[in-house]
Amino acid sequence: MSSRRSRSRQSGVSTEITDAQITDLVSKLQQLIPELRARRSDKVSAAKVLQETCNYIKNLHREVDDLSDRLSQLLANTDSNSAQAAIIRSLLM
Repeated sequence: MSSRRSRSRQSGVSTEITDAQITDLVSKLQQLIPELRARRSDKVSAAKVLQETCNYIKNLHREVDDLSDRLSQLLANTDSNSAQAAIIRSLLM
């Protein structure tokens, strides 16, 4: 048993995660990450899957920030009573 699992048990957490469950979760993550989805047939280490997952999430955060900035600029340069502003407001609701 890994030291992480035995520590979890000692800390009062009653859920034990099996190696099979970890393997299944890593496989599911691999299917969700575009960089790894293409390599489904290739053997990819759990560490690589976790690293790519972290990179993917960081990239998503950057994209959200960029889109938020672009939307703010668009709204700042749009007449609040215009049809374009109404469309933007409807999309945000």
